[in-house]
Amino acid sequence: MALIETALIWVVYAIVVVLVVAIASIFVYIYQTPRERSVAVTIVSIITLTALLATVLLLPVDIALVSSTSSSKLGRRKHGIKQQDVDHITYTLEVVYYTLYSLDALLCLLVVPFTYFWYEEYDDAEAEEGTQTFGQRLWGAFKYTIAFILLVVILFLVGFFVPVAKDRKGAHYDLDFFKHLLYDENHGERALTFAMGLLITIGTLIYMVYTAAGFALLPVAFIKSAPGISAPTFSATTASDLEQNRERQRQLEGRNAGREDGLSPKDRRELDALVREERTLVRRQRLAAEASGEHSGWLMKAWMKIEAVFRPLKLIGGILLMIVAIIVWVSMLLTGIDKAKNSVCKSRCGYVLGHIQILNPVNWVFVKSSKVFPIDYVLVLLLVLIFFSSSVVGIATLGIRFLWLRIFQIRKGHTSPQALLTATVMLTLIAFAINYSLAMMVAPQYAHYGPQRFCNHPPRHPGEQPDCSDHPNHIVPCTEIADSPAAKNVCTPSVASTFIDRITVNFSFFGVVDFWAQFVFLGILPLPFYQQKISTCTNSKQAVFLLVFVVSLFRTPKLNEYQLDQDAEEDEEEGLLSSTGRRFGATWQDITGRASKKTSSGPAAHTNGED
Repeated sequence: MALIETALIWVVYAIVVVLVVAIASIFVYIYQTPRERSVAVTIVSIITLTALLATVLLLPVDIALVSSTSSSKLGRRKHGIKQQDVDHITYTLEVVYYTLYSLDALLCLLVVPFTYFWYEEYDDAEAEEGTQTFGQRLWGAFKYTIAFILLVVILFLVGFFVPVAKDRKGAHYDLDFFKHLLYDENHGERALTFAMGLLITIGTLIYMVYTAAGFALLPVAFIKSAPGISAPTFSATTASDLEQNRERQRQLEGRNAGREDGLSPKDRRELDALVREERTLVRRQRLAAEASGEHSGWLMKAWMKIEAVFRPLKLIGGILLMIVAIIVWVSMLLTGIDKAKNSVCKSRCGYVLGHIQILNPVNWVFVKSSKVFPIDYVLVLLLVLIFFSSSVVGIATLGIRFLWLRIFQIRKGHTSPQALLTATVMLTLIAFAINYSLAMMVAPQYAHYGPQRFCNHPPRHPGEQPDCSDHPNHIVPCTEIADSPAAKNVCTPSVASTFIDRITVNFSFFGVVDFWAQFVFLGILPLPFYQQKISTCTNSKQAVFLLVFVVSLFRTPKLNEYQLDQDAEEDEEEGLLSSTGRRFGATWQDITGRASKKTSSGPAAHTNGED
């Protein structure tokens, strides 16, 4: 029975991974610019996104497997389950986790940079002339990747020799839970833990800006979406402006029809400006016609009618997303307060919480739902997708920047391969931060022990498991600081939470930074918690979620007509789309809720034809 249950859990995970592959593929397809598609970039991006989401979504499997060894109703280990069986489960999970974490780090630090330089090394002229060989391009990409190889080597060398928590006095390190987390002589595992701790911390710094902004913008974007070019008002306004433009041209030509020297310089300048404006208005009118389904097949028109019928669901979805966002925000805030006040060792162990003392709504729902797998898996999947979508929205809104300089812009159908690879690296680092946030802030009890409980009643005979059949009140949830023999025999922490706790305990600096960065994410100034009270954010320089959320509620979305005209001009001048292609593209963009955008706006774009 236990073998069947374990197999079913892994089958559910396999199904989720297939779903994740589809999500990653759709994301890359929607955002990548069609005229610069590269097979190498597409494959690497999909694999990287799949790996990072598979890593985060392994948490419910981890919890379900370790919880399957005990009965939460009886508070004891299931009949026939021995410690060897538990060790086998945790060992299997450790292998899978270390494999996925290593794969994520390898893709993020080596494979994606190599693919970036591989794409940059391609030269159209040399490829056509046949002067650029495969070996030359390979060496050109590899020589730039050497710097990243050295970075990885240095990172692991530092982790191999860096000292771990030295000050272990007075920080409750004598508890069995902490003794299990502390490293002694395993330098190899310590190096990997240090490397992942650094990547999680870097990802948290990105997460607290981009994901926080997207987390606030995502529900508001559903409720208050910007007007599309298919709106009747925009179409009518364009037609009216075009008619006025042509009428003014006729007036100028008629007024100067009898002049021998033609138009006056003033009228010539005005006429030239009107001609340029006419071309722009004609492009807008064509795009508006495509978006409204004119000259389209019955399938597209039927889809547009269905979309119009279900358009109110977008508003309802936005309201539901807003409710979820507020609940998650409150849950993270309550956990943060709980950790800041009641952590057994405060900053010396990265604010590890012995047991929850303040009710967390999301944690409570997850713990209750985890009793019936895969209900909790569905909830975690939805929450992870919300965080992932928020990260994408944040990156698309803010752009990829260095300080105040925008390096790349992420837009649907207009993202260059370089920008897509850079965004993939950012999303990988953000996924590490999401993993930390889920396990330590959003649902800490669920992430550590799930629904596991143990019988805290004295056993009848020494060496026997306690029996709480007649004492249900003595069945209590498993916690990190539970030190009774029954808890040691029944409670098994998840491998994911153990790995993250090991980072925060052995390298407390990472734990402190990651913990207080959550308050920047929430928009709360951390300082008042040191004073054991909550005050307003009058001295806060960064209040990301609250600031963006409040501003987006009262800001009216506007159509970016300049960007629309630029996209339409490139579409027309480059002739990349036939009328049939435009109709198909309009259908796809209508499904995604966006106007037709089928060309790239990158100023330095070049075709990677060989891919």
